Amino acid sequence: MLTKKFFVPNRLQKSSFSNLKLLNPLLLPQFALIPKPKSISFLTKQNKKSFSAIMSSTSTNTISDLHENPQILKPRTVIKKVLAQEQAEGVGATVRRSIGRPELRNFDPFLLLDYATFSPPAGFPDHPHRGFETVTYVLEGNLAHEDFAGHKGTIGPGDLQWMTAGRGILHSEMPVGNSVNKGLQLWINLSSKDKMIEPNYQELQSKDINRVQKQGVDVRIIAGEAFGVRSPIYTRTPTMYLDFTMNPGAQLHQLIPEGWNAFVYIIDGEGVFGNEGSSPAWSHHTLVLSNGDGVRAWNKSEKPLRFLLIAGKPINEPVVQYGPFVMNTNEEIEQAFEDYQFCKNGFEKARYWKRRA
Repeated sequence: MLTKKFFVPNRLQKSSFSNLKLLNPLLLPQFALIPKPKSISFLTKQNKKSFSAIMSSTSTNTISDLHENPQILKPRTVIKKVLAQEQAEGVGATVRRSIGRPELRNFDPFLLLDYATFSPPAGFPDHPHRGFETVTYVLEGNLAHEDFAGHKGTIGPGDLQWMTAGRGILHSEMPVGNSVNKGLQLWINLSSKDKMIEPNYQELQSKDINRVQKQGVDVRIIAGEAFGVRSPIYTRTPTMYLDFTMNPGAQLHQLIPEGWNAFVYIIDGEGVFGNEGSSPAWSHHTLVLSNGDGVRAWNKSEKPLRFLLIAGKPINEPVVQYGPFVMNTNEEIEQAFEDYQFCKNGFEKARYWKRRA
């Protein structure tokens, strides 16, 4: 429980792809406390050698059979399906949320996944963050980003922004032009030692994202590695983020570090994951995968299948999440509200900043 009363500015009501109605006690508890889970090993000794062989190569010119058809000793299966439900967010925008819903409140290290659809004047005006990272991936349209430190630019179709909020960011994300905008935003938690680091950005234009096309499979490597090709993105919380498109009849074997939590988000089409005899899943479903060293996928339909495969190493720390602030204790959340209200400890520039129209 909060022991102090804070005046919370109106701008705190609107958060990026994720207004959790944080100020309405009827819709959310004041704090969502997730107990510390058991530690899970990164790689088993049995599979370290084969995984190292797959993940060490960075050549984009020669893709060996080992990279195309890696040996999966412990195949992952689908253990949970969550249909992303539509809800209003920001100002006039609509998102489909999967991670972050009651059915999938947190999935360490992932806090939230939104698929957003919006057009002007809808968008996500000035709002703060602290204690985690946001990964914004634009599928259609153009998104103007601006923050209180003077960083600004436009994220176009296929572009990526990997933002480390750290100790504090106040920013806005608004559409450019009159077209419909579609994109995804993923929230990735930071460990306690990284929650108060200085904010940072990594950005990749679509043309600079590494891409491999092989045997009916097209993959954009946003973070991590596929087919022996790595992304240049540095992931403070170790993360894999791959955008796959599979032609009809194509199949895929993709390694995932054992012990990492992993899921699939289907953007378009339908596919079979885990076991070849499993029932297909279709658009806007999030598929939580069991532990293992890789996943298999098949497109048995007559149309292309597009999905994200995302995995991350669990942090194994308590999570206290309240709207745009994610820390480890209630006291740290209290401090975040106080810092934002009084424009201190990372929010100094919030006092006079406002997004340009």
